[in-house]
Amino acid sequence: MTKTIGFIGLGVMGQGMVRNLLKAGFSVKGYNRTKEKGMPLEQDGAVIVDTIQEAVTDVDVVISIVGYPQDVEQIYLADDGILASANPGTIVIDMTTSSPALAIRIAEQAAQNGLSALDAPVTGGDLGAKNGTLAILAGGDEKAFNTVQPLFEAIGKSIARFGGPGQGQSAKLANQIAIAGSMIGTAEMLLFVTKSGIDPTQFVETIKSGSAGSWSLENLIPRVIAENYSPGFFVKHFIKDMNLALERAEEMGIATPGLALVKDLYDELAASGHAESGTQALYLLLKEKNTVPLKD
Repeated sequence: MTKTIGFIGLGVMGQGMVRNLLKAGFSVKGYNRTKEKGMPLEQDGAVIVDTIQEAVTDVDVVISIVGYPQDVEQIYLADDGILASANPGTIVIDMTTSSPALAIRIAEQAAQNGLSALDAPVTGGDLGAKNGTLAILAGGDEKAFNTVQPLFEAIGKSIARFGGPGQGQSAKLANQIAIAGSMIGTAEMLLFVTKSGIDPTQFVETIKSGSAGSWSLENLIPRVIAENYSPGFFVKHFIKDMNLALERAEEMGIATPGLALVKDLYDELAASGHAESGTQALYLLLKEKNTVPLKD
């Protein structure tokens, strides 16, 4: 493959991913709805443009990572969107966590336009994006997947294709179900440890290599202990993911009571003013319910 990329969505995740692509020698034309948010990337060598059309023409690959399925639908399927504007032969990769059904629609329309499409959502949060260690869960055209391996290797550590269009999104929703369980477990653990008078930092360091170890334990609980609730992954976006997973589970006839419980708690957290906090802010809700101080 050649090395010119149009990148749509320069938020918390997108900026880290773009920087790693630039370090790997790719050329990037970036677009963000609020242009100013992407401007710092010019110092790293990216070209920040004013429209989606500018970003996706005369490139080999288009990558998008935006907020919600409705955003994905708009940027891909609008009359002036990605699929209408990209040159034939372009590979388009949506890395937003979105709907499997929408990913299938995009792949079908892409094929009609002479494009190849992948749905390839990621997991690993802001640290994974910054460090180039994301897990990439892909679905879609196998030839396109093989072609963009050098690109994926620049931003990710664990990379897999799970089948045809939509299967990357289904895999990511399964991942979010696991994260939901991890988030409630680690938050309740911290409450229990604090109430017991055990030093939480010492405790996490001790158990992280054991059977209770998890990404959330190692990366998010230290932020809670430091009272840092800034977003590596927004509460509002996690609620979106859980809703998508619940909808897909219902379509398949699967009951997911644990996921439903955690989603209800995050809805309550968002309603309390934390929609734009990091997902670790779940601890604050549980703390309020239990009136347990974080620190002595």
